[in-house]
Amino acid sequence: MSNGQWYPPEWPARIRALASGELTAVAPRRAATVMLLRDAVPGEGAAGPAVHMLRRRTSMAFAGGAYAYPGGGVDPRDDDHLVGWSGPSLDTWAGRLGVDTAAEAQAVVCAAVRETYEEAGVLLAGPTADTVVSDTTGADWEADREALVARDLSFAAFLDRRGLVLRSDLLAAWARWITPAFEPRRYDTWFFVAALPEGQRTRNASTEADRTVWIRPGEAADGYDKGELLMMPPTVATLRALRPYGTAAEALAAADSQDLAPVLAEARMEGDELVLSWPGHDEFTKHIPTAESPSADDGTDGTLS
Repeated sequence: MSNGQWYPPEWPARIRALASGELTAVAPRRAATVMLLRDAVPGEGAAGPAVHMLRRRTSMAFAGGAYAYPGGGVDPRDDDHLVGWSGPSLDTWAGRLGVDTAAEAQAVVCAAVRETYEEAGVLLAGPTADTVVSDTTGADWEADREALVARDLSFAAFLDRRGLVLRSDLLAAWARWITPAFEPRRYDTWFFVAALPEGQRTRNASTEADRTVWIRPGEAADGYDKGELLMMPPTVATLRALRPYGTAAEALAAADSQDLAPVLAEARMEGDELVLSWPGHDEFTKHIPTAESPSADDGTDGTLS
């Protein structure tokens, strides 16, 4: 391939199976992912914020070796009671995210904050509505983080137990992508942008990643264009959208103007070719000769990140 677009060989067969009625699309599960930004450090010699990315282990069935952001599925337990909350109201968040209820909005935002903590060790919460924790290291914090990863502890219960307020004002919704209908595991994923809180540091806390990097969005997109960095379409599209901003604050301020209409891949036949496209993102269009017929593989897993 000329760029680093992740494209599984089983997709054409799955697309044909869906079109013929041999494959039934599954309902997408809600998910969230966070583009965590850090402003340039004086003396680095480069302008603009860097974004925190992780590389999925090559052994992963879904998008192995691809670069992505911290993210994962919504935990239904996070909408069953109100949590300590700072920032826009839940009703405001529901309107921005395009969900029906405040409880649904809480669960999506909780997923974004929880996954950032689980996979990067960064927590967008504090003891009061205008503070944020400065240190999440130590055995007790790690025990709670591992309990969250194992789903032995809900994020709402974690916040309550520690007396923390979720800082939704430190997040902004940026985009929304839905896993194609022919995938066996599907996610309806909201992409958020946030700035690294002062005093906190990222670390590779994910069992699904073999490395993490801070990289400027433009550099990451250039690496994809050169075929050096493997990525999925949502990752590339959001990197390109972040490229113009000189600071994390500028990106956060621009989030409200971003379109949150869901992006869902479409497949159609054009002559002897099967065409796979993402509306509004022509660069990802794939033309697949109908003679190609690799076998479908139902064993993938993962989330659009």
